[in-house]
Amino acid sequence: MATLLGSYPSLIERNPEVSVAQLMLQLVPPREFAGARFSNYIPDADHPSQARAAELCQQFARGKPVAVTLDASVKKPARAAGVYLDGGFGVGKTHLLASLWHDFKGKKAFGSFLAYTGLIGVLGFAQAVQVLGTFDLVCIDEFELDDPGDTMLLSRLLSELDAKGVKFAATSNTPPNALGQGRFAAADFAREITAMSNRFAVLTIDGEDFRHRPAEVKSQALNDAELISWLESSEESGSEVACDDFSGLLKHLSKLHPSKYLNLIAETQALALTGVEQLHDQVAALRWVALVDRLYENQVAIRCSGRALTETFSDEMIGGAYRKKYLRAISRLGALTSI
Repeated sequence: MATLLGSYPSLIERNPEVSVAQLMLQLVPPREFAGARFSNYIPDADHPSQARAAELCQQFARGKPVAVTLDASVKKPARAAGVYLDGGFGVGKTHLLASLWHDFKGKKAFGSFLAYTGLIGVLGFAQAVQVLGTFDLVCIDEFELDDPGDTMLLSRLLSELDAKGVKFAATSNTPPNALGQGRFAAADFAREITAMSNRFAVLTIDGEDFRHRPAEVKSQALNDAELISWLESSEESGSEVACDDFSGLLKHLSKLHPSKYLNLIAETQALALTGVEQLHDQVAALRWVALVDRLYENQVAIRCSGRALTETFSDEMIGGAYRKKYLRAISRLGALTSI
């Protein structure tokens, strides 16, 4: 029986370069949501906010003003430049965002928060504003503020794009007025955060994770023989496979800008990871989350040896400031280990 490492292609051996043209071509819904439409979004009857959000997103996509009641006395202005889908993971926010993108008539961009910060990193802020300013709609998936730099950058970007008449749509696990809380001194950036918040009509979506409840997600680790068997069967079924040591892959990620993660896995359909361990370093854990998001977008099947993938984040991490990011990753890992 063949040994694992060295017998299969490795992500660690790849050092992808990403051109501006490639980054622009990536500004479309990921493979999983290429077919997402309002017609195939199935709202949960037990959570009416889902059907209401779908209705308002469709309204926004077709150019009609959206005003959303925040409380008994406050309404967003009808001219809100964007809609902001706020809700837990697995309630269909990205499906609705992709449906809005597909339904919208005009020049449009769709990308994760990370995709846009990556684009700014490559182009520089002024050129990024110039390029994104040519779009009629910019969709931002997984909107989150992890540090003061992101806060200032995104506040200024949205302000300048708004001035150009660009419309926005975003998803997040955090309401806009709570962005950054617990991660940096958000109170010191209240003006910037409020300015961003005021550009959106906020649509709150309730419901359970359609994949499975996070508390119940638990994947299984395999032994090496089982992992080899899975890789062989994946190859036989025509899948492009890769196999890497978990800690080695994390070290490799530290040398790549996150905007390159999508190209890193571009040809991979099945990934085996050996020696998986629980993470205790926050920086490494957040890089792993970023890769998991890209793996999920491309629906890459994953299996592992060592510790179960859904147990890669420590209890301390899950109870900390990035709790929602880690729970989303756990939910997605649970889905990918069952493909």
